[in-house]
Amino acid sequence: MYYNKVEICGVNTANLQTPSADEMRALLYKLKNGDPTAREELINGNLRLVLSIVQRFGGRGEAADDLFQVGCIGLIKAIDNFNVDLDVKFSTYAVPMIIGEVRRYLRDNNTIRVSRSMRDLAYKALSAREALSKTKFSEPSIADIRNYLALSGDEHTEKEISEALEAIIEPISLYDPVYSDGGSSESLYVMDQIRDTENTDENWVEDIALTEALKKLSQREQSIIGMRFFKGKTQMEIAEEIGISQAQVSRLEKGALEHIKKNMT
Repeated sequence: MYYNKVEICGVNTANLQTPSADEMRALLYKLKNGDPTAREELINGNLRLVLSIVQRFGGRGEAADDLFQVGCIGLIKAIDNFNVDLDVKFSTYAVPMIIGEVRRYLRDNNTIRVSRSMRDLAYKALSAREALSKTKFSEPSIADIRNYLALSGDEHTEKEISEALEAIIEPISLYDPVYSDGGSSESLYVMDQIRDTENTDENWVEDIALTEALKKLSQREQSIIGMRFFKGKTQMEIAEEIGISQAQVSRLEKGALEHIKKNMT
């Protein structure tokens, strides 16, 4: 994937550094007290966070540089609006801000383009459906439409006809009601039917925070946590694999979990 490239927008992503929680807090207070260098340090120190977020939006045909720049705009807004007096981690505040900025960009640039040839096929298929409806007692199938068009030498596959008809369907809004009980407030909207309860912004924040916390562990601690919780190995199996005692594995695992918990709170 194109996010694996080292340089994005002139930034060498391989060299990005992440400040510790104490360093972040100090920089935020410096910014609040008017230090002109603190803002730039905060931006540079959180570029890895931006990169982690925009990677989630891969595979949508957007240039990596463009998404990264948009994510940086969200980061700057978060820095400029963050209230250091509230008991909230900066990343907890910044992640939804960056995600929102990227989503707005994707929404505003997501113009659906349908080719002339596909539109022409769709309108031919609609005409065929209307003509067939006058002679049949049921809704014409895609196969019926294909056969009807073939009679006039217009050869197309069922898949092509189906895709053409779907392409000209006007998108519906997530806020369109699909059920309303006599105009009362108990309306059911499209959004209620398709809401994703797993990939929420809150879960993204937790995933990113966990990833960043794991990076702060030692190589051995990362290895043990990976084998223990991502590969499902026992402490004894890990001990045999890396050549230490089970008690040492237990101690390292406990220390690593405490570090993760500290860095995520």
